[in-house]
Amino acid sequence: MPVSPHSPRRQRKARYTADSFERRVRMAAPLSRELRKRFHRRSLPVRKGDTVRVLSGSFEGREERVARVDRRGYTVTLDNVTLKTADEKMKPLSLGVGHLVITRLNLSDPWRRRSMRVRDEDVTPEERGEPTAEEEETAEVAPAAVATTEPPAEPVEPSPVEETPPVEAESDSPPAKTPRRARAKPADKEEDA
Repeated sequence: MPVSPHSPRRQRKARYTADSFERRVRMAAPLSRELRKRFHRRSLPVRKGDTVRVLSGSFEGREERVARVDRRGYTVTLDNVTLKTADEKMKPLSLGVGHLVITRLNLSDPWRRRSMRVRDEDVTPEERGEPTAEEEETAEVAPAAVATTEPPAEPVEPSPVEETPPVEAESDSPPAKTPRRARAKPADKEEDA
């Protein structure tokens, strides 16, 4: 009996045996309405640095930046989307691409800009990954504040430390044997020879 090329069996096999470049295309997420109008595309492959909105689940409605894209497992890890483990540790939660919508693109890569046919003049500094004016001001103010709050370091004189010989631990076990070649011959055998 022939098997249809659209059968679930073949679809699953294609998904599990896909190459990395095929998986990249399969991990495309839809763009938000604003991005669709601007770039005239319906969806794009998700990349690290893109900002996405979660559509379903307990984190529904949150917009977070993509921290990691796992092509092998077809999952995406977002910043600040974590799960508490049994031992009270926070673990990043992996989400499927079907639960996401891209709201802001990371256009720092010139290859991605060329493939989308976006001119360099149309890309904002935020999309390019450059710090904005506000971020630069906070970055300049923060190191100055840290430098003024630290007291000047005073030289500390090292205190004299008396060297004590290592203390041998007393134990009930017999002393270790010396190697055979290093053993001295008994004195009574040397006199006989």
